[in-house]
Amino acid sequence: MSDIRQHISGFLLYLATERGLSQAYQDSVRQSLEGLDLWLSDKGLSLYDLGTQELSNYLGFRKNEGLGNSSLRILTVHLKIFSRFLASRGVLVADIAEPLLSPKVEKSLPDSLDANMVKGMLESVDLNKRLGKRDRAILELFYASGLRLSELCTARLENLDLDEAFIRVTGKGNKTRVVPVGKTAMDCVQSYLRLERPQLVGPKTSSHIFISVRGGPLSPDRVRDIVKERAKNAGIETNLYPHLLRHSFATHLLENGADLRVIQEMLGHTDISTTQIYTHVDQKRLKNIHNRFHPRG
Repeated sequence: MSDIRQHISGFLLYLATERGLSQAYQDSVRQSLEGLDLWLSDKGLSLYDLGTQELSNYLGFRKNEGLGNSSLRILTVHLKIFSRFLASRGVLVADIAEPLLSPKVEKSLPDSLDANMVKGMLESVDLNKRLGKRDRAILELFYASGLRLSELCTARLENLDLDEAFIRVTGKGNKTRVVPVGKTAMDCVQSYLRLERPQLVGPKTSSHIFISVRGGPLSPDRVRDIVKERAKNAGIETNLYPHLLRHSFATHLLENGADLRVIQEMLGHTDISTTQIYTHVDQKRLKNIHNRFHPRG
């Protein structure tokens, strides 16, 4: 066993017994540190040859191998906590990983559907077939109000204002917000409540808006399946999931000139920076306007 392997084993034992970290986390750390051990071995180096520059070189090596920024950040964290552990035990004279900088993770732009594609899917649901009114109302509410999956599944009748077309939902952090529903979606919801939901009600049915054929609340997995089934029936090959309708809701609002702060409020984002990921849409719209109207565009 190499000198570093002994310390890796001791570190993993420390994570398990003193820090109480999960087996999955221990396995992830083991993989990171055993990779470092192999790299040192190939370079003919030992643990005691390690310094900040060597760790930086190792991270560069892993990046050249194709490791993405998210994985590099995790690897850097593992190197930092291992280095701190070795320094605290006197194995290393200093915390050599402390100066390392974690690579920034670029925020990926959320996918969204074309407005015509959404329209086609919504209108493809046959309202005269069994559960057609329920499933159409689910899809319409996702797209009209930008609800999270959990928010739709837990939405209750007493929180739906049919006259004013608003729904009160409880989102992340147990925070409640009021979101407009929109006429088209509200018409679909009312049709479902009037003509279809009563047929699904059973002796133990609660006040959940959307219920199953057995009268119980729909589970998140079942709602995911409904969205996928309806997309497939509409000929949509995209992997459609509820959150994609939420992204489409925000994207289409911004494309049509809605204020980012308003979208933040409707989405239930605590921090505006979370909503700002959608500004790529606004930037694209402004660029098109510039290209169209500026004499040197």
